[in-house]
Amino acid sequence: MIKFKRFLMYAFLCVVSFFSVFPLYWMVSAATNKSAEVISGRLVPGTYFIQNFKALMANQNVGRALGNSFKYAIILTLVSLVISSLAGYGFEIYHDKAKDMVMNIILLAMMVPFVATMIPLFQMFSTAGWLNSTIGFILPTISTPFLIMMFRQSARSFPHDIMEAARIDGLSEIRIFFQMFIPTMRSTYAAAMTITFMNAWNSYLWPKVIMTDATSQTMPMVVANLTQGYVTDYGMLMLAVLICTLPTAIVFFCLQNAFAEGITGAVK
Repeated sequence: MIKFKRFLMYAFLCVVSFFSVFPLYWMVSAATNKSAEVISGRLVPGTYFIQNFKALMANQNVGRALGNSFKYAIILTLVSLVISSLAGYGFEIYHDKAKDMVMNIILLAMMVPFVATMIPLFQMFSTAGWLNSTIGFILPTISTPFLIMMFRQSARSFPHDIMEAARIDGLSEIRIFFQMFIPTMRSTYAAAMTITFMNAWNSYLWPKVIMTDATSQTMPMVVANLTQGYVTDYGMLMLAVLICTLPTAIVFFCLQNAFAEGITGAVK
């Protein structure tokens, strides 16, 4: 009976894994086939990869879009980690009733959809001259309530006795944060980095609004451009989607263990 239950469990996991992996396989396969073959439902990899790649390079400036995406995502990730971790650290280590009230207000901001603030943000950034700029891209999401909450939850496990001993030894609060808190919370930083990088890389709506110049386009915008027009080359489109997917997939697979550990630690 136990062996039968184990067989059913593994069979179920195999079926679920197949349905999870199949879209990725189809994306890779479609990138190597002609558009007509993709429409017809061909699932076997073809020999049209080079032609799709040449057509994509001739149709869109993929190199520039990749460079813009990497630049915006990396800068946003680094700045967001510093600001969100400082906020979460401060809310927990120096907490009082007033800070708890502020934190509750910040968490309420998670319920406000971004589209409700997008038009006022665009007007503000247009007046400030931040269109087609890095600061215009990163400023609205430079700190998120979710990241602040995650770092605050992780800071609860930070040993206060060690912090008090460091203060007695003469360490400043800044040195305690950078030399003690950050190394202790490596897994939390890895999880936050994965989430922030993936969100920044896949961001489409705000860059579409703020990046009005073609030289500032990101990879999701390039993919969206390929769907415009009377005829869509699905082989070329799926190749662009594959290129857009690879960086986030690599980041996640490299940090998946630390990501799981950081998320678990934040929930405890």
